[in-house]
Amino acid sequence: MAVYDHQEQEQLEDIKAWWNEWGGYVTAIAAAACVVLFSVQGWRWWKVQQADSASTLYFAVSDAVLKKDSIRAREAMTQLADGYGSSSYAPRAALLMAETLWASGDKAGAQAQLQWVIDRASESDLKDIARYRLAETLIEEQKFDDALRTLDAKHSPAFEGLFADTRGDALFGAGRHDEARAAYQTALLKVDNPYRNVVQIKLDGLGGPVKPVAPEEQTP
Repeated sequence: MAVYDHQEQEQLEDIKAWWNEWGGYVTAIAAAACVVLFSVQGWRWWKVQQADSASTLYFAVSDAVLKKDSIRAREAMTQLADGYGSSSYAPRAALLMAETLWASGDKAGAQAQLQWVIDRASESDLKDIARYRLAETLIEEQKFDDALRTLDAKHSPAFEGLFADTRGDALFGAGRHDEARAAYQTALLKVDNPYRNVVQIKLDGLGGPVKPVAPEEQTP
């Protein structure tokens, strides 16, 4: 049996008294800390599992697209959109799917995929790519006003050249040739070679740059 001197006995009594008053709080705090720790670890594990599952479905879509297996591509895309729509893989797969659907003649399906990216993607660059491609499909269908409305959306400066060029295409299709020339001129300032050559050919086909009106030619 342990024998304590008077000072040690007093310290033990103080510890017992402190524990009687605060021990319950300490236990509760420790238990809460354990719950938080396990919750964080569980959340991280769940996120990793989600990412793995989403990437598997993305590559399934990609592989099916390459093999032109539209049925398998649709199935994988549906699972990805429904189960992991907030992942970074879903909008990328939707862009692939849209291209495949358009090539196969399913124009409405392709546009639905592009609109899904615009509505659901968290990355602005992916939204801009989807808007640009959607506008191109609308131009091909001669829905020029719809294409222009799509291009009116706020977009990154990095896409300014592509949007201006596509706007020129829509304006040209609508018969608004002077506005199309102005749009192509804007695009020339924003795009790099060799794409500049393509824009220049379009501009030249409309008679070249819009010439500023001389002061003496202006209507009073």
